[in-house]
Amino acid sequence: MKRIAILGSTGSIGTQALDVIRQHPDRFEAHTLTAGSNATLLIEQAREFRPDAVVIADESRYAEVRDALTDLPIKVYAGSEAICQVAAADSVDMVLAAMVGFAGLRPAVSALQAGKALALANKETLVVAGDVMTRLVCENHCALLPVDSEHSAIFQCLNGESHNCIEKILLTASGGPFRKFSDEEMHHVTAAEALRHPNWQMGAKITIDSATMMNKGFEMIEACWLFGLKPQQVQVVVQPESIIHSAVQFEDGAVIAQLGTPDMRLPIQYALSYPHRLPLQAPRLDLFQLGTLHFEPANVKRFPCLALAYEAMQRGGTAPCALNAANEVANLAFRQEHISYLDIARIIEQTIERAPMITAPTLDDYFQCDAEARRIANELL
Repeated sequence: MKRIAILGSTGSIGTQALDVIRQHPDRFEAHTLTAGSNATLLIEQAREFRPDAVVIADESRYAEVRDALTDLPIKVYAGSEAICQVAAADSVDMVLAAMVGFAGLRPAVSALQAGKALALANKETLVVAGDVMTRLVCENHCALLPVDSEHSAIFQCLNGESHNCIEKILLTASGGPFRKFSDEEMHHVTAAEALRHPNWQMGAKITIDSATMMNKGFEMIEACWLFGLKPQQVQVVVQPESIIHSAVQFEDGAVIAQLGTPDMRLPIQYALSYPHRLPLQAPRLDLFQLGTLHFEPANVKRFPCLALAYEAMQRGGTAPCALNAANEVANLAFRQEHISYLDIARIIEQTIERAPMITAPTLDDYFQCDAEARRIANELL
C-alpha cells in the first residue's frame, strides 16, 4: 500500500489522481489531501477517502473544514506552511505535486529534502528552480517522476535506453484553440475563447497557457531539466489530435513515440505505480477510427510566448523565474479581462528585460526574483 499526499487534490490533476486511487484501493491510499480555497470539494473528498490529514491553504476556510469533519478521525490544518509540513511527513511514501504555479515550489522542495518520491505535475517548479530541484533529487536519492503527459511519454520512451544518446526530443503540442487564426483574428481573442481547449479538460490557468503556447515553452524547460538536454534539443511539433504525446529521436535516427487517448489518468497512474503498469478503466486508442494524424511546426510568430521561453532558458539563471512570474500575472489579468490576449507576451517580454538577472541563484534568490518580477509585471499592467 503506497501512502500518497496529493498537493492540490481539488484541481484537475488532483481529482483525476483520486479516480486512479479509487480504481486501485488495494495499492494506493490517499493519505493526505490539500487544497487552495475549495473547502467544499476538499470536505467531500475527505469524507470519501478518509485521509490521515487535510490542509486548506486559505486559512479563512479552516473552521469550515474542521467543523465539517469533526465526526471523523482526520487531522485538519491550514496555511501554506502546513502544506510543506505534510509533504515531508514520515508517514507519506510519495508526494503528488499538483498545485498550480509558483506556490507549488516550496512544498516540492520540502518533499525532496525529506527524501520523498515526487510525482511532479507542477511544471513551474522546474521552470523556476530546475537546478535546485535536480540537485535535491541527487543529494537525497529521491525518485522524480513526471506526470505531464508529454514528459511521461518521454520517460516511457526512454525505458531501457539509459545508455543510448538522445539526439532530440519531439515535444508534441495540440496547437490550442487558435492554431488556425489569422493575425487579425488574434487581435480579438477573448478569455472565453481561450478557455475552450479543443482536446483537454484542464484548469483555467493552464488552459490559457496552452492557448498562448507558454505551456509548451514551460514543458521545453522542464524537459531540459528532467532529461539533461539543451533547449535546441527540444523540438516542438504541433500534433492537433493529441494522440502522440511526445517522442524521442536517438543518434541513429530511430524515433520512439508514446501514443494514447487524451486522458491524464494514464500518466498519473504510471507515475504512482512505476515501474509497474496497472489496469486502467479508460477509453482505448482506436487507430482505425482515428484514421490520420497531422503534423506541423509551431508558429513562434503567432505564439511569441513560446519563443520567450526558449530565450529565457538560453539565458539561464533567474530568467525563467521572471518568465514564470510575469506569465502568472499576465495570465490572470487576461482571464479577468484587464488586458488583451496580445498583451500577455508584451508584459512577459518587458518584465524579463527589467528584472534583475542572477546567473547562479540560490533558492532565496528565486523567491526574491519572483516577487520583483511580479511587481514589475503588475506595474506594466
